[in-house]
Amino acid sequence: MLTHNVVAPSSLCPIVSFDFQGQQVYDKLLFAHNLNYGLDRGGRRKHKSLRLRAGFWESIKSGLLKDDTTQVIETSPEPQVEEPLPEEFVLIEKTQPDGATEQIIFSSGGDVDVYDLQALCDKVGWPRRPLSKLAAALKNSYMVATLHSIRKSPEPEGGDQKKLIGMARATSDHAFNATIWDVLVDPSYQGQGLGKTLVENIIRALLQRDIGNITLFADSQVVEFYRNLGFEPDPEGIKGMFWYPKF
Repeated sequence: MLTHNVVAPSSLCPIVSFDFQGQQVYDKLLFAHNLNYGLDRGGRRKHKSLRLRAGFWESIKSGLLKDDTTQVIETSPEPQVEEPLPEEFVLIEKTQPDGATEQIIFSSGGDVDVYDLQALCDKVGWPRRPLSKLAAALKNSYMVATLHSIRKSPEPEGGDQKKLIGMARATSDHAFNATIWDVLVDPSYQGQGLGKTLVENIIRALLQRDIGNITLFADSQVVEFYRNLGFEPDPEGIKGMFWYPKF
């Protein structure tokens, strides 16, 4: 049986419980100040307390059904903060020896094909991860920034060739903190400052969303790369700690 408690406004009125069908359920009789008030002394006071409880319940039921002055105060929902729309712009445009034009496009819209991402991870020598987990990581990221190469053929029938050459993603609590993960650039495009530009633009996009505490995890060989971007290893002596399952 489902029961609910109705708390009496007066210190001398009992707390009455009722079931979902509106029937009275007298499990306990409690009073705010004197817990012995209403105990049976010759039967009369007990009888009186039952009448009081019945009257109390009837007044509540009557008020719920007939009182037109009852007001329901609705709380206003918190205002929704509009976040900046995803960006997309040309970082580099150059003409190839064969006359084709190549553009390097930065985007914070999260348009990533999971198979293209796996191929890019293979190129940089990262261990393979299940495609389902890669897809889940992308879906649950707060932001996914990409670099795409778009090669436009000089021939009208040649068409455009688009490939993923860089990516970084960030997770966040949507308020204060963000952590950058999986920064990678195709080895054939490294050495052109694209990794630096990728990280700088994802930081700028996070700052536009008023997220100022940005962290990342870096291997020892790339610490200087991130230091030049303004990151500090273990600022103020704070040490990161990790928990790993013990097999």
